[in-house]
Amino acid sequence: MTGSTTGAPHGVPVGPEELRERALGALRAARERTALLTSCVEDSELTAQHSPLMSPLVWDLAHIGNQEEQWLLRAVGGRDALRPEIDSLYDAFEHPRAARPSLPLLAPDEARRYAADVRGRALDVLESTPFTEGTPFAPDAPPAAGGAQAVRGLTDAGFAFGMIAQHEQQHDETMLITHQLRAGAPALTAPDPEPAPAFGGPDEVLVPGGTFTMGTSTEPWALDNERPAHQRLVPPFFLDTTPVTNAAYQRFIDDGGYEEPRWWHERGWETVRKNGLTAPLFWRREGGQWLRRRFGRVEPVPAEEPVVHVSWYEADAYARWAGRRLPTEAEWEKAARHRPDEGRSARYPWGDEDPAPRHANLGQRHLRPAPAGSYPEGESPLGIRQLMGDVWEWTASDFLPYPGFVAYPYREYSEVFFGGDYKVLRGGAFSVDAVACRGTFRNWDHPVRRQIFSGFRTARDATAAELAAELG
Repeated sequence: MTGSTTGAPHGVPVGPEELRERALGALRAARERTALLTSCVEDSELTAQHSPLMSPLVWDLAHIGNQEEQWLLRAVGGRDALRPEIDSLYDAFEHPRAARPSLPLLAPDEARRYAADVRGRALDVLESTPFTEGTPFAPDAPPAAGGAQAVRGLTDAGFAFGMIAQHEQQHDETMLITHQLRAGAPALTAPDPEPAPAFGGPDEVLVPGGTFTMGTSTEPWALDNERPAHQRLVPPFFLDTTPVTNAAYQRFIDDGGYEEPRWWHERGWETVRKNGLTAPLFWRREGGQWLRRRFGRVEPVPAEEPVVHVSWYEADAYARWAGRRLPTEAEWEKAARHRPDEGRSARYPWGDEDPAPRHANLGQRHLRPAPAGSYPEGESPLGIRQLMGDVWEWTASDFLPYPGFVAYPYREYSEVFFGGDYKVLRGGAFSVDAVACRGTFRNWDHPVRRQIFSGFRTARDATAAELAAELG
């Protein structure tokens, strides 16, 4: 195959064969991680439900295989269904998580064999399928009504293979959350991030106002809610140079933050009172110090790390207490991507190069955030650090479609979630693989959620006097 991905930015694979190799690597990396997360505990732990918020791990394992079968074997490869009778069991919209343990799920060994069988056949499809050029988001490519159907554009830039690799990595992150929720002895190990010198930069920086390009129309494997690229006007604002730390959040607690309704959104205050919240999830106070439980280990809360396992309501309350606010989604993306010296938006804060360990804490390489101020090579041109990796960052924005949005290849990926019930998170966490993390990538969840690896940074409006001084 020859040719290029039209309009692809610097750093994105441009040839079909390069994209094919990338797809193969992404699929293999995701499966290695799935195997780790499902082999480190006994089968009884795979079939147990460790929280009503999460599926049994064995459901995720078979669901990964079923989605791969539907999209890569049936939709792309045109092959007959292997296990059509289990499609409904692993339909995430048909069965809520709390009800999944009562379903006749595949047993662990059977789920492993099924996923492995699908993968072997999927790699055959990958090898034999031509990667066509163009965009998979053509207006005449209608979305499926649910499950895999014949949808145009799935082989454009190898999109279907990238979509499935991202899907598996997203479920790997979900399974990692389940591991954090499970009781008992630790099952996972990973080295800690390298110690970082104390961050000596300013607490906040001015992000200049003006228009910038938000979203993408060229990233080959960007998902439908990231598209299309469009111009967005953002007034000037100040943004924290690092995520809010545990030490800063403790000051909010010590100042009675969980006891003052004036800081809280009405529904957030109801949640605090109903559930007796006094600190982030997994924290407890003992012997005059704060401790946390992290993947089965109890340890002192590290002051220098970004706070994690806080809800949108908690992040919003902290920001109000601090006399600040959460950044909007557009503000976050401008801070992460806009390069005013070049008049364009880059793929990542550091530029267009794919993420490397020196840039960000991604890929479950560690099982905790790195200290605030880490990864100087990953900072933005304005000197903002850790916009990618470490913790998902809550924004002030509801999850809504971009102008010109087209659902693809099925409505249930994004469209059914649009509205005021979900808040947008950006940037990825230590739990996120690079294939499912970009400067344009959008995550979303209910504002009450705390089991996810979520933190935040704060913003504030720039005053006229500050702008005048900046222009000097």
